[in-house]
Amino acid sequence: MPTMDVFNQDAFSLRSLTAAINKAPYKPGRLGELGLFSESGITTTIVQVEEKDGQLTLIPTSPRGGEADTLGADARRMRAFTVPHLARESKILADSVQNVRAFGSETDVEMIQTVVNQRLATLRAMHEVTLEYLRMGALKGLILDADGVTPIYNLYTEFNVEQPTVDFDFADPTLEMRAKCMSVLRTIETALGAAVYSGARALCSSSWFDAFVDHAAVKETLKYREGETLRKDIRRGFEFAGITFEEYRGKVGAVDFIADGEAYCFPEGATTEKGPLFQTYFAPADFEETVNTMGLPIYAKLARDPEFQRWVKLHTQSNPLPLCLRPAAVIKLTMVGST
Repeated sequence: MPTMDVFNQDAFSLRSLTAAINKAPYKPGRLGELGLFSESGITTTIVQVEEKDGQLTLIPTSPRGGEADTLGADARRMRAFTVPHLARESKILADSVQNVRAFGSETDVEMIQTVVNQRLATLRAMHEVTLEYLRMGALKGLILDADGVTPIYNLYTEFNVEQPTVDFDFADPTLEMRAKCMSVLRTIETALGAAVYSGARALCSSSWFDAFVDHAAVKETLKYREGETLRKDIRRGFEFAGITFEEYRGKVGAVDFIADGEAYCFPEGATTEKGPLFQTYFAPADFEETVNTMGLPIYAKLARDPEFQRWVKLHTQSNPLPLCLRPAAVIKLTMVGST
């Protein structure tokens, strides 16, 4: 049986394991593919967001040489967000690396590291889907815990704004679909103010997407598309009235990332005075070695059985906080009859 002393090698140090897990193939889901959220490390476990209520107003007339209208100081509010801590562990028993190499072989580290890397890949996949889930929560304005019920942050409450909702009556064949979409875009632009954006995208549940595509106005538009476009699976996205609509597939167990009968339309490439509209902050791990260092997406560390060396335990953790800095710029799209 291979000795567990091999785990004393530098290949299984915090530095090496963390580098390995962060170099693994990144497959976080659709929001990750779109690159919607910018990523940055922070050295603290708290993110502070400054809200500035400055707004443009019309200047009233005043007599020449008299008192001018006074511009008061902009109201500012600071909000502090504690970064969520996500940890998952896996125990590797000595028997699980039994016979992976011959005793005294010079390839001990390489062979056993394969077993470790397989566990790291599994753990990383769990962190990735959790990050996608949290980002979808930030997009929708309600970041929930893994149970799909317990709130972590309600961004509408935090920023003291209301969630804009546009209802689509797909049963009405006379519905002016283009005008409806224009109202969605105008609501986004009102929320963005002076911030610019490059386009708009709606991620839809399957029921909302099917109802939208089956509406007479959309069908009529699709008739004039190129034949190749119509032969493809349009669930991956097509543009209508300035918005790219696509079906979003996101579900783990019984938790749907987007509820049935709903869709969410958001601006892409939006930049505010504080940077990108959608941001993910990574705080450092709670290890002695990482205190006050710049946070990384995922950390991995290994601990050994101190008594009999029968096992080693892999500890992985991520400390992400995804935020939408202007939640009112994300429009919830519903359909008549949906719950």
